Amino acid sequence: MSRPTSCKEAIQQWEDKTGEQASEQTEMYLNFQWPPIDKMDNSLGTLVMVEKLSLSTNMIEKIAGINSLKNLRVLSLGRNYIKTFSGLETVGEHLEELWISYNLIEKIKGVNVLKALKVLYMGNNLVKDWSEFNRLQEIPNLQNLLFVNNPLCENMDVETWRAQVSRRLPALKMLDAVPIVLVILHLANIFTPIFLKKQEPERCFIFLQASRS
Repeated sequence: MSRPTSCKEAIQQWEDKTGEQASEQTEMYLNFQWPPIDKMDNSLGTLVMVEKLSLSTNMIEKIAGINSLKNLRVLSLGRNYIKTFSGLETVGEHLEELWISYNLIEKIKGVNVLKALKVLYMGNNLVKDWSEFNRLQEIPNLQNLLFVNNPLCENMDVETWRAQVSRRLPALKMLDAVPIVLVILHLANIFTPIFLKKQEPERCFIFLQASRS
């Protein structure tokens, strides 16, 4: 098998192809390299202006090399072999979006450093326990979550899944590409007739109030 492409080589190839300086770019796409990149290294630190960095569709196992990226807002690492959130500590104060679907993440430990994160796409990973999912409560500004096709939600109907997530993450505005308000309205359409049929208007009122809170 060919030797993996290094980040330094991928950056140089991008410069050779475009005739531009990578250090001056606010967006950098190093995805789908061949041979694939297998390590994020300190050469990424040369991307001093980058706000959006994509390294998706490679063979990366660990997040690294981004300590000096003070302007980074969006990091795309989908379709790699990443197992943990380790390596994000130094960008946690300004990283707003993390796209990390199609990886090997089972444990969500370490997301508490993501103070500015609003968008987390982590569908098609290996999370199977609510105890791990609940760690997402440690992300104070999370608004948009994509979590489809993790083992945790595979054996749950959509309504139950969304109700459980809404209860655990009440500040969430978007779940699996569907606005939370639509989830609430859908659940209300299901449960309100049931409560009224049972002549339990009080329970109906409590449910609707809880859904809005």
